[in-house]
Amino acid sequence: MFKDVANKLKTTISHKLATGSQEVDILHWMTRAALEMIGQSGFGYTFDPLVEDATPHPFSQAAKAFSPATAELMLWREYFLPTLVKIGPPRFRRWFVDHLPIKRLRVLRDIVDTLDRTTTEIFKGKKQTLKEGDEAHLRRVDQRKDLISILMKANMDASEEDKLPDNEVLGQACFQLPSLTFTFAATDTTSNALSRTLHLLAMNPEIQDRLRTEVVEAFKQHNGDIPYDDLVSLPFMDAVCRETLRLYPPVTRVMRVARQEIVLPLSTPIKGLDGREMESILVPKNTKIFISILNANRDPLLWGPDSLQWKPERWLSPLPEALHEAHLPGIYSHLMTFLGGGRACIGFKFSQLEMKVVLSTLIAHFRFYPPEKEIVWQMTGITSPTVQGSTGKPQLPLRMEMV
Repeated sequence: MFKDVANKLKTTISHKLATGSQEVDILHWMTRAALEMIGQSGFGYTFDPLVEDATPHPFSQAAKAFSPATAELMLWREYFLPTLVKIGPPRFRRWFVDHLPIKRLRVLRDIVDTLDRTTTEIFKGKKQTLKEGDEAHLRRVDQRKDLISILMKANMDASEEDKLPDNEVLGQACFQLPSLTFTFAATDTTSNALSRTLHLLAMNPEIQDRLRTEVVEAFKQHNGDIPYDDLVSLPFMDAVCRETLRLYPPVTRVMRVARQEIVLPLSTPIKGLDGREMESILVPKNTKIFISILNANRDPLLWGPDSLQWKPERWLSPLPEALHEAHLPGIYSHLMTFLGGGRACIGFKFSQLEMKVVLSTLIAHFRFYPPEKEIVWQMTGITSPTVQGSTGKPQLPLRMEMV
C-alpha cells in the first residue's frame, strides 16, 4: 500500500511538470502522502486521492491542525490539565470545556470531535459490512493488512470471554484520542524528515546523482518493483536517511519527568558553581528533564570533528569507537532521534519504510534543485521549513524536473 501511495504522488507531480521545470511545494505533498499512508495502513481507508485541487477530507484538516492547536494550549496542558482530568466524570469535564470562554480550547475540542467521529464511523462501517457481508466480504477483511482489520479479525476469532468491546478495539487500533500519537507523529515527523532529505539532496547534487544511480539500478534489477528487503538494504539510500535523521531530527528536544529520585552519572565531569568537579548529579523526584536530541546526535566527542556536516558516506564506514563505548540508549543507530526505552517512538520502523518508499520513487523520476529564495527551518516543536521573508507559513518550494 505504501508503493501505491508513492506512485499516486509520482503521477500527480508528473502531471504538474508535464510542461517543464517548476517549483513544487514539497512539504505540502509529503504531508498529504504521509497522512494517506497512515489512513491506508492503520484505517484501511483513503482520505486523500493525492490529486491537484482535491477537496480536503475533514479528518485530514483536523489531523494537520491538531499539533498547532495543542501547542497554543501549552500553558493549560502543563499546569491545569493534570488537575482537571481528575475532576468528576467525563460528561462533567466535557460540559466544563463547552462552557469555558476560551476560543483556542473550543478549536481543539472541535478538532478532537472530528477525529473521534471519523474514526468511529470507519469502525462502524467495517463492522456493519462484516455483519451483512457474504463470504467475499469476510475474505477481503481476512486479507487486509491494515491495523484495524487485523484487530477486528482477531477480535472476531476470540472466545466470548476474551472479546473486546468496540471502544477497546478502537483504542488498541490507535484511533481514540489517547492513542492518536501514532497518527500525528507519523504524519508530521516523517513528512518533515522527507522534506528535509529532499532539500539536502537539492543542495548537494552529487549526492543526489549517486543516490539516483543506486535506486534506478535497483529498479532495473527487480523489473520496476523493489522488494521490501532489498529496498531497506540499499546501502547509500540507508546512509542518506540515517544521516538526515542524525543531523536534522524532526523533533529536537523532549521533556521527561523523573519518577523517583536518582543519581545521574555524567559521561564527562563538569564544574559546579563552587568550583568543585562533579561526576554525577542528584535528580529529585518529579524533576523535569529536557533531553536535547539534537546535541546528542551531533556531539563531536562521539561523532568526530565533522559532526555538524551532512555526510551520508560516514555510515558506509565503521563508526567511531567512542560512539560504541558511549552506549546511547537510542533504539536506532546510536541516535536519540526515536528516543529509547519504554517511551521510544513506536512507529520508527513504519517511518523508515515510508521514507525509503517515497524517496526511492521520487528520486528515480525527478531531479530536485534549490529554490530561488532561502529556506529557513524553524525550530518549533517539530522543525518546519519556511521561506525567508514570507509570512512564516510552513512550506518548502523546490524546483523540480522530470528525469
